[in-house]
Amino acid sequence: MSETITPKLDPEWLELLREEFQKKYFAEIKRFLLQERERGYVVYPPGSLIFNAFDSSPLSATRVVIIGQDPYHNPGQAHGLSFSVPHGVRIPPSLLNIHKELQRDLNITPPNHGNLEGWAKQGVLLLNSALTVRAYKAASHSKIGWAHFTDAAIRKLCEAKKQGLVFMLWGTHARTKKELIVGDHLILEAPHPSPLSASLGFIGCGHFSKCNEYLIKRGEKPILWENF
Repeated sequence: MSETITPKLDPEWLELLREEFQKKYFAEIKRFLLQERERGYVVYPPGSLIFNAFDSSPLSATRVVIIGQDPYHNPGQAHGLSFSVPHGVRIPPSLLNIHKELQRDLNITPPNHGNLEGWAKQGVLLLNSALTVRAYKAASHSKIGWAHFTDAAIRKLCEAKKQGLVFMLWGTHARTKKELIVGDHLILEAPHPSPLSASLGFIGCGHFSKCNEYLIKRGEKPILWENF
């Protein structure tokens, strides 16, 4: 397992996060994942996709950050991008509500799939707080050290880009990350898009249009949210 999580990232992200890979907690993450395999557990996403959020949205291109909690834990779902699933996989309920808000906010017709790679390619960092999970057990890797790594990524991103980022914080867990965000950035907060809370303010939040208005005012290209 150790070789499967050797960081192979966008070179800019690799340089920015290099210190984290050398720290004790990161060695403990690798040790834990090795033990999971030895005990016969399946871990998602596949090793080559653990750092997919960083590979898919290079540091210099990153303009928007959407923070999730942990990867989907059912077979075939997780591919390293928060809220996203590969083509051919049933769209999860939270993502269906994201599609619903896109349609309400920007009149974007929902796609017939749940793959958000098209967003990542435009500089939307789809970052989960934990980058792995044990199959069928939600949040099972939430306390193995990943939060140290992803929190560091958020802090270092803000250090590298002191202004102009958009952070979308959906739900109580994501909103705790607000204290990590330093600089002149737009922070958008709303309830989680889960069916349990989407009606409490996620539907109607208008985050997608607000994000683009902010980017346009800064002289940047808007995110083409319809490009899934």
